[in-house]
Amino acid sequence: MFSRRNFIRSIVATFALASLASSTAMFAADQYTVYVGTYTGAKSKGIYAFDFNAATGKAGEARLTAEIASPSFLALHPEGKVLYAVNEVNEVNGEKGGGLSAFKIEAGGKLTLLNQASTVGSGPCHLTVDSKGRAVLVANYGGGSVVSYRLEADGRLGKRASFIQHTGSSVDKQRQEAPHAHGIYLDATDRFAYVPDLGLDKVLIYRFDGATGELKANDPAAGVLSPGSGPRHFAQHPTKPLAWSLNEMLSTVTTMHVDKSNGGLKAGGTVSTLPAGLIIEGNSTAEIFAHPNGKFLYASNRGHDSIAAFAINEADGALSPLQHQLIGGKTPRSFGIDPSGRWLLAAAQSSDVINVFALDDKTGRLATSSGKVAVPTPVCVVFQKR
Repeated sequence: MFSRRNFIRSIVATFALASLASSTAMFAADQYTVYVGTYTGAKSKGIYAFDFNAATGKAGEARLTAEIASPSFLALHPEGKVLYAVNEVNEVNGEKGGGLSAFKIEAGGKLTLLNQASTVGSGPCHLTVDSKGRAVLVANYGGGSVVSYRLEADGRLGKRASFIQHTGSSVDKQRQEAPHAHGIYLDATDRFAYVPDLGLDKVLIYRFDGATGELKANDPAAGVLSPGSGPRHFAQHPTKPLAWSLNEMLSTVTTMHVDKSNGGLKAGGTVSTLPAGLIIEGNSTAEIFAHPNGKFLYASNRGHDSIAAFAINEADGALSPLQHQLIGGKTPRSFGIDPSGRWLLAAAQSSDVINVFALDDKTGRLATSSGKVAVPTPVCVVFQKR
């Protein structure tokens, strides 16, 4: 006969198993493989990866996952099974231009090359994949152009869908003598692509056709910035019609108001990425991201070697400085914020290390580095959920 004592034991055991299952699920949900794009040479051999636990901030040792030339920037397919990289090379498959590579993600995070294609223009520096995995878009810095490729069902690169050459220049005769597309970003609806062009002092706007993978002319054609700004990267608010241009040459961030009907951008206020009153000869900005909660913005300084943190006024996108956190290394070419918004991983390109910082999602401030990962010439970090 089933006694009262056995009944209680059964209930306790059931709750214990449920708690264990819940804890196991939560633990698994916090596990990521972090892929790192690099510049190859004497130290680096290609794309590296390490394990990261977002529950604790603990990072494992880096391992080489794909040996390939200068895979500087990476982007993940929305299904998480294919990784894309731009390769800063001069020729691919006998065709001039930089490289674009597609990799299948195998068990354990190992990468297997699917195929490659030319970006047509030189010096590819940034890429993005649309939210449905239909196309990959690339910005060519050296060539001052953008290109898009359709994606096959298995994630490999398909036919080239479009190529657009930028034209023009701006006020700095040494750095803005020609167009230099430095990033490419799709809005949340996949209708518009934004391309900050350092050489033109504009964020160019294209319509994106998801059915064909094409980039097409848009009206308005661009958001215009102050002469000599040198826009490099671009961040968008997760829910509001707000965006920010990170201006490499002036070490500033400009708030931009977005017209959702036509993708238009109107420049607002501009703030420095350096501490008040500080002037650093040769400082330049590199990366920018909005926090997933939409309350904070982060940008990196090369020279000051710091992450600048700002509070966002969600009514108008205005920025208020919160903190300048030194990254504990040189040249923060890029950084990444994990999907939970609890950790910021800063890639110190010239110090061969990625430092892990805790992020307070209530105050927006970064804590002192809680760990580090040795990676040769790290440039870009991408989180893949296991």
